[in-house]
Amino acid sequence: MSNGFHIDDLRYPIGLYVAPEEVTESNMNKWIEELAHFPQNLREVVASISSQDLNEPYRPGSWTIRQLIHHIADSHINAYVRFKLALTEETPTIRPYHQDRWATLPDSIATSREVSLQLLEAVHRRWVNMLILLTPEDYNRTFYHPEQDKVITLRVALGQYVWHGNHHLAQIQSVKDRNGWK
Repeated sequence: MSNGFHIDDLRYPIGLYVAPEEVTESNMNKWIEELAHFPQNLREVVASISSQDLNEPYRPGSWTIRQLIHHIADSHINAYVRFKLALTEETPTIRPYHQDRWATLPDSIATSREVSLQLLEAVHRRWVNMLILLTPEDYNRTFYHPEQDKVITLRVALGQYVWHGNHHLAQIQSVKDRNGWK
């Protein structure tokens, strides 16, 4: 417990991802809409945070808000590439990456938030443009995730990545709420 918040509440403010038993067209349309709006939602949440306050961790011993912003961009770039690989290859093995190490690289520590916000806007525009043109069969395409040791369909991956963005957005919002930032 820290400042009245349980550590799991700070780490997973929207809870852990739970995939629906069946991913419907309705789920996917909602998720695509959320992906389309995510960069603007993130921009709005971080706009009022001072440069100094971007160095605030979202929980004790965690990444800073700045690192979270850059991590989201790194993750969603990888997601976009994973989707393209699955659409052009037969169940490709995706390349995992050391997220914790990426978060400590100089660009994740010192780069302006604006760089990753613009990057997210561009990647999401391309990603959403691709997603709205896919057929239902395309969403059944798969990739193999070696860290999870499982094959994942694009329809399931879509929900996971939407959750991922919302998860980190909620972490940033929780810092603002705890600190009374507007």
